[in-house]
Amino acid sequence: MSQVIDSVPANFSEVFVCCYVNASSKIQIARVTNIANWYFERVVFPGQHLVFEAPAGALLEIHCGMMASAILSDTIPCDRLRMSKEEVLPFELSVQQSETPAFVEREAEPASSPSNESSVVKFMVPTSVAS
Repeated sequence: MSQVIDSVPANFSEVFVCCYVNASSKIQIARVTNIANWYFERVVFPGQHLVFEAPAGALLEIHCGMMASAILSDTIPCDRLRMSKEEVLPFELSVQQSETPAFVEREAEPASSPSNESSVVKFMVPTSVAS
C-alpha cells in the first residue's frame, strides 16, 4: 500500500499497515509525532476506518475536542493496530479500482417551489450510483 502524502522515511526497515476505527460519535484527530523526520496527522470522522503505514515504534495519538480545543484522549502503539496481509489485500484492491471515480451529472426538480417558476437542481453522482 503506498502512502503518497507524508510517506514514512526510507531509513525505516520495518513498516507495516495499520487500521484505526473512530468508534466515537465525535470527529477525532489522529497523529503520529514520535518518529523523527516524519509527521502524520489526519482527521477521522465517526465510524471511519483510517488505514495508514507506520514504522515500528510509532505511537498514534488520538485527539478529541470541541471547536478550537483538542484534548489528547488516547495514545495507541501502532503495532496494536497492525493489519495482517489478508486484511490489507481488500483495501489495496479497492484503492486501485477507485483511484479516479467517474461522475455523471443528474437533474432533479424540487418537490415544491416557493414561486411558480420551474427550477432544476443539478448535482453530480458517482457512476456506480447512476446506473
